[in-house]
Amino acid sequence: MLSPLDSLAGLWMLAMPTLGAAPVPAGPAVAPAAIVEPARPAEAPAALLDLDDDDLKARIETDPEAIGSLSIGTPGHASLMNAVQLPPNPHWEIAPNADSYATTETVAFLEAAIDTVYALFPETPPLVIGDISAPDGGHLKRHRSHQGGRDVDLGYYYRGGKAEWFVPATAANFDLARNWALVRALVTRTDVELILLDMRVQRMLYKYALSIGEDKDFLDHVFQCGRGLSGAIVEHYPGHRTHYHVRFYNPVAQEMGRRAQPLLVQLHLMKPAVYAVSVVVRRGQTLGQLARRYHTTVRAIMRANGLKRTLLAAGHTYQIPMRGSAPPPSEPLVVRHRVLPPSTPAELAGVDWPTEETLYGSTSGQ
Repeated sequence: MLSPLDSLAGLWMLAMPTLGAAPVPAGPAVAPAAIVEPARPAEAPAALLDLDDDDLKARIETDPEAIGSLSIGTPGHASLMNAVQLPPNPHWEIAPNADSYATTETVAFLEAAIDTVYALFPETPPLVIGDISAPDGGHLKRHRSHQGGRDVDLGYYYRGGKAEWFVPATAANFDLARNWALVRALVTRTDVELILLDMRVQRMLYKYALSIGEDKDFLDHVFQCGRGLSGAIVEHYPGHRTHYHVRFYNPVAQEMGRRAQPLLVQLHLMKPAVYAVSVVVRRGQTLGQLARRYHTTVRAIMRANGLKRTLLAAGHTYQIPMRGSAPPPSEPLVVRHRVLPPSTPAELAGVDWPTEETLYGSTSGQ
């Protein structure tokens, strides 16, 4: 039986299955030599999981960068260490003023998904990528998440061959074929945790996928708009008619972060972990009262909630950041089994898609 670390290592090695040897249609695609590989540590990330505690401490003491990217904490209260900046790539553009720091795993997952779209549709405009995280993680301007290098705002593919950013999707402008290829690749080729997407956009993609022959049970596990199944990957969230919010599991960065965080604090290379409690504000409560009660500061509360004013709304839930009392998870991360379709429509058969057998060595789905 595989140990948790063996399983995590295996998941990393399977994170980017090859696109196969299927011929790619001719077109004005960028030559392979022009594609920039993402920055990676010298050692394969999954190999870091084999370090025992003594070796891990020795590496942190001598060369903290040698332990690779670390994502420590929850999406809304996390730190990022040894981040990499999203590299230039002809397949994407970075939105103006976006913070594009991520883990190496997140960059690899983005490449895997977006490259799939280009393998199927070579004449595709660059995809616009918005915020990921700040260099060291933590609160990022307009967002409650985007703190650990695992959350990414992705634009849509639009009809007309033009890269756009933050344009609402409509039946007239939304490129169904390319967007479904992207979502399918995120679901099957990466360790995606969730995708936040407006229900109206979900329905367009769901209807299109059914029309080309996708399996309905597969789609119902992908989209919340199907049978409304608990745990569907694509969930409705207000404000996401203009872009996808994608969150990845990072089997290596999260597990290494869990193990390394106490040592980093002990060696004064990282501040104690910040966590948060959710508080529903009562009428008349002030930021000062909350700060005193939870032993934090007004500024910290405002920063955690993206507040520009000190006024609070009664009945609204606020995140109250607290320092040093929440230990990191005691158990290794468990990455859920990927949702895979039983077959591939002809429109998407230009690449080799992952299967239960290629990913997990079985056809049982277990």
